[in-house]
Amino acid sequence: MGIGLNVLEGEFTEDEKKILEQFASNTERNVFALMNLPEVIKGALFSRYSRSMKSLRRLLLDEFINSAEINFKDFAGQEQGAELKAAVQKAQGFYDRILDGYGDDSVGELGGAHIACEYISNVAAKFIEDSRIGGSPLEKSTRYVWFNNKVNGEYLFYKEPRIMKSSHANTYLAVNRLLFDTYSRLIEPMTKYVVDNFPLDEFEFLDQPSKASIMFKDIADEKLRKRASAAYNSSVKAKACDALRGLLPASTLTNVGIFGNGRFFQGLLTKMYSSSLTEINILAGSMHNELNAAIPSFVKRAKRNEYLETVNQNMRSLTEGILKEDKPEITGAVSLEHYDKETETEMIAAMLYPHSRMPMRQIKQKIRGMSLAEMKKIIDTYVSKRRNRRDKPGRALEHTYYTFDMLTDFGIYRDLQRHRMMTQQRQALTTIHGYVTPEEIEKAGLREEYDYCMQEAEKAYNQLCGEFPSESQYIVPMAFKVRWYAKLNLREAFHLIELRSTPQGHPGYRRIAQEMYRKIESVHPALAYYMKFVDMNDYPLGRIGSELRKEEKRELLSG
Repeated sequence: MGIGLNVLEGEFTEDEKKILEQFASNTERNVFALMNLPEVIKGALFSRYSRSMKSLRRLLLDEFINSAEINFKDFAGQEQGAELKAAVQKAQGFYDRILDGYGDDSVGELGGAHIACEYISNVAAKFIEDSRIGGSPLEKSTRYVWFNNKVNGEYLFYKEPRIMKSSHANTYLAVNRLLFDTYSRLIEPMTKYVVDNFPLDEFEFLDQPSKASIMFKDIADEKLRKRASAAYNSSVKAKACDALRGLLPASTLTNVGIFGNGRFFQGLLTKMYSSSLTEINILAGSMHNELNAAIPSFVKRAKRNEYLETVNQNMRSLTEGILKEDKPEITGAVSLEHYDKETETEMIAAMLYPHSRMPMRQIKQKIRGMSLAEMKKIIDTYVSKRRNRRDKPGRALEHTYYTFDMLTDFGIYRDLQRHRMMTQQRQALTTIHGYVTPEEIEKAGLREEYDYCMQEAEKAYNQLCGEFPSESQYIVPMAFKVRWYAKLNLREAFHLIELRSTPQGHPGYRRIAQEMYRKIESVHPALAYYMKFVDMNDYPLGRIGSELRKEEKRELLSG
């Protein structure tokens, strides 16, 4: 039984159905998917859909497939080639007129594209990933991949053009190479340290048939031993990667894949064209060129924005003038700068609101007359039945906000920045806040080499930052601390803190998530109580359970 009304009998002729079968997942039900259509056609089709009495498939037939202007038959069964390209270009003009006629930016959300940006710096990657709405980025991980490869005898780091044309070029190259040389050389001793100090025989693994935990040395089942060994090896690599990634400079080349709608890409390109960094400007042109091949109408208005450039320049100058005599205070990694002090009434009212017929003001008045026990019962009913962290609490929790000022190493910022459902901004990457030394570096006896690299990077940064205040960020290793803030509501805090405190998380950001929880608990203990899936424990090889589950799935899929 379908949902709602089904297509009326006889809406499409048999010939029309045969045509539609190429482009719709079905021709008789009221829920269907579009297939085998270029983005430009899908965007134009949905643009018309919002202002037409016709059903989508009827609209597709009448105004697109049967349109002499589009010559839609050229799309049917075409492989990518000159004919299809010509047909798409013809349709492009049709879409442009629809877009111009409606003049609505939201039309740009009706088509999208996947784009890969390879061999870009971590500075550029963070710039791209800072755009929040309409785009979904995925980046090469420093936790699972070694960054010690060379191409044509050189490590993969960005050679910033302005620096490379300056008198600092040799310093820039030498320090980048030192950081990568040290990172590469320490892979073997760090891996050995992890294996020696966290031996496989000391770990327990779950035997699924018996649901019992068994020490590795006592496992008789060969399949379980194989899965456990693979999980252990992956966890060892992740821990070694975690310990060494602080040596990687922000110039390190990475890969970023992005899926986004046209509106997202147009806004992103505009910001990129308006950046003060050469790499970002060049990358914007490259991305724009490729997006013009996929969704040209959606990004045709992307260009340098003089307003953005001017405001950024003026704010930098103004800030320097106001704060130039002040020195940064020493703070902890997580400071709770602001929180909603009287939040319960509004939040509880929001819990009741969608289930009532009353205005918000009247509900609030009712709540103000309640006892603490009565209010707790409402919150308990709303939140307490969550079975795991994937059971998301409702939107009423979005009425309570927290602002955290963070001072974390750049690697941790990279991880937590991906939570984009909050307001966050970072300061420029610098060396003035010092750097973080993982305890594994210390315990493995690698501190001397590590400190030497940080000191050389700091010297290079100090040489560069006067002449190149923005470009000097490239030379800063990920171990150095960066200051950034995050303003998020309680609902997002549930998601971020519960997710980032799981055992398989990076130990650095696990500590940040745990500290955020403690700060919330200190001001709103009754609300923090419901964050039931925050893990406050420490684990020697946190990923091992996750990796074992991955091996089990892999085994099932391989038959």
